[in-house]
Amino acid sequence: MTPAGRSGGGKAGRAARLVRVRPAAASAGQAARMPFVLLVVALLGGGLISLLLLNSALNQGSFQLTKLKKETTALTDEQQALQRDVDGYSAPDALQRRARELGLVPGGSPVFVGADGKVAGTPAVAEAPPPPPTPTPAPATAAPGPAPSASPASVTPPASVAPTPSGAPVPPQTQPQPSQTPGR
Repeated sequence: MTPAGRSGGGKAGRAARLVRVRPAAASAGQAARMPFVLLVVALLGGGLISLLLLNSALNQGSFQLTKLKKETTALTDEQQALQRDVDGYSAPDALQRRARELGLVPGGSPVFVGADGKVAGTPAVAEAPPPPPTPTPAPATAAPGPAPSASPASVTPPASVAPTPSGAPVPPQTQPQPSQTPGR
């Protein structure tokens, strides 16, 4: 072949070769990019799915926390109501009233027994105090009409309610009673 024919035919041949090589190179570049694109898409999809799962787990924990807070509040309220009941039952006047209902009487002076068997004090049988007087209704002999008003300072308590000089307890009718309604 001649150099002139080669150069003329070479250009056409080179162009034909380039055309043949370019589509192969283009498809090879796309083939090399395809795993990378798939990897990026898979990473993004996996990240979105993991965020969705994490978000749903946090929401479930939030609902459980709210439920437990409500339960704690209810149990705290119940505990406070029970504590108020215990405080009401352990008040001295309530204990005294309940003891009288059960038939218990106040004890006398205490007697102690020492480690050596000596008795300190004189034992005595506890005696029941006399029952409190029952109030009798006053006869209705007064004429109907306006009642005279009296100031609180001028009102004297009845003789049956006045404290005794010996310091004896006031009859149970005049002592305030604890509320029987829980929570108040």
